Amino acid sequence: MTTTLKYKYQLYRHLQASVPQIYAEAKKVADEIGIPPNLRGKFGLTGAISGCPAPLRRDIAEATEKGGKEVIPLAKLVDELREIVKDVYGDEWEPVPTSTCEAALWLCFDSLMTPPNLGRGDNYRARYICPYEKHMHHQGAYGRPFPPKYKDIYADRGTTAGELGFYGKRQNNFDTVIVPLVGAQYPVHGIKAHPVPLLTEVDPEASIEQMALAAEVHAPFLTGFASLGYDTPGYGYGVKDEDGAPLLMKRIGELAHEYNVPYLIDNAWGIPFVGTDPRKVNADVITYAMDKASGAATSGLVIGREDVMTHIRRAMGMHGDRWGTTASYGKAAFVTFDPGKEALLSQVQTLRVLRDKPEILTKPVDDLERIVNDEFDKIHPNIKKGLKISKSYNSQAVEVNYEGTWKEGGLGLPIFAIEDMYAGSNILQSGLAQMGVIPTIAYDANVYISPGLGTTDDDGQIIEENMRFAVGALVRLMEITARYAGMI
Repeated sequence: MTTTLKYKYQLYRHLQASVPQIYAEAKKVADEIGIPPNLRGKFGLTGAISGCPAPLRRDIAEATEKGGKEVIPLAKLVDELREIVKDVYGDEWEPVPTSTCEAALWLCFDSLMTPPNLGRGDNYRARYICPYEKHMHHQGAYGRPFPPKYKDIYADRGTTAGELGFYGKRQNNFDTVIVPLVGAQYPVHGIKAHPVPLLTEVDPEASIEQMALAAEVHAPFLTGFASLGYDTPGYGYGVKDEDGAPLLMKRIGELAHEYNVPYLIDNAWGIPFVGTDPRKVNADVITYAMDKASGAATSGLVIGREDVMTHIRRAMGMHGDRWGTTASYGKAAFVTFDPGKEALLSQVQTLRVLRDKPEILTKPVDDLERIVNDEFDKIHPNIKKGLKISKSYNSQAVEVNYEGTWKEGGLGLPIFAIEDMYAGSNILQSGLAQMGVIPTIAYDANVYISPGLGTTDDDGQIIEENMRFAVGALVRLMEITARYAGMI
């Protein structure tokens, strides 16, 4: 096998042809490691996937049910969120709840960076700068890509193409300037081949120089910067300052402020207070999917500096009535992003816990890190020597990155592109389903594992046996895949 698989395309062609055998072996492994039949299909490697969110923690479910039976003006709940955020970040910070994190991103881009629609004369063009990183179809998809070699970068992502797919998010007269990161690699991998961002070796200082050059070139059109808010090496944010702030984010924020434009952070898979601190990275606004790592009901949240949040609160109808009040919950441009009462109640309880008892969320991550290290100690040494395992309180996750399996030349552990996920050809995801394990993010040589989906109790704490079943299944599937790739 190793002599016939000389090139990457041959590797992925062979994997595609071997999918039935890989699936059959994966099903047998589920029996070998003893995953109970009644658990299969009901647990997984993360509770932070939008399509299959984790059950609500007991305290969140109880607070939501209790408040749902009471008469509470929704503006009062928003004010409760404001008080909690100000308790932690200070009086100059404001929150705005939304229906989803994607709604929060849309709200921020349209409120802060896109050209105005009203007024005489032709619309002017606007551009924002985004590093070439993972998940670009979220934070990088609100403008038309520049330079043109990236014009089709999002074509096959999501369930729908064209104007009804990710392309439909593009704002009026708005462009995205995409800047590759220094030290990153963007090789082509996958059964559905596509460039994959490999980011463990990103040099933040050299990368910000490239972003500064882009800012200088596009200065007449520049209206903002955007990036992810994750804090792990696999996402390019492993280098941190003495306060633990990812250095690349901090430098982007400084650059944005040199140009007097906002810096927007998409921290969908992140949590407030315990996670990435917008104050330390010079962010103006940071967005969250509150149903992912935080554990609230499906909803989004924006936290930002009060000068820009004034506009965002107005756009949501939450800034106050026209005749002069301090709060409102009315109609405005983005009333379609209204999160509703139950989501607001769950956010209030979630932020209270993050403010007052953060150990409820940090302890499961510590326990998960121990389990992941234990289980990956058993993996074949040819794979193990190329792994980098990192813990993230921000994302309530443990990251397993395997870029290093390709560093010594030859073929490493197969890397699947994000297009493989959408096409159903990512074996590290589809193979887990054959074992009865609901998969997690496992593309670009990066796997995020987090608690919550049948692996935690009603109080959000790890059920060790279930978590070991899930992580053990991933370890064995990686070995099966590596064997068919000729790596072991």
